[in-house]
Amino acid sequence: MSHTEPRSSHQVAALFSGGRLTAIPRKAARREQLLVHLAQTLFERDRVYTEREVNDALLTVHEDCSALRRYLVVAGLLERPRDGSSYRLGTPSHA
Repeated sequence: MSHTEPRSSHQVAALFSGGRLTAIPRKAARREQLLVHLAQTLFERDRVYTEREVNDALLTVHEDCSALRRYLVVAGLLERPRDGSSYRLGTPSHA
């Protein structure tokens, strides 16, 4: 837990209005903060999800669930096998 965590939480909160994400940030650092927040709040460790379950969870915050899912996978926050048959929380590639 770093001293910048409360600032990050505030910055992430600013991306939402009425519980919905207003836009997916273009800046990588800001987007990374959002993705970590989504991974921590929408998904449980040690649980396997179907693509539909991942999409349904992401749709609760933004209509472009495909983009968010792709960003989460690329960031290593969600892992999936090559066949895309399942998803689970991963370890971020920068950790």
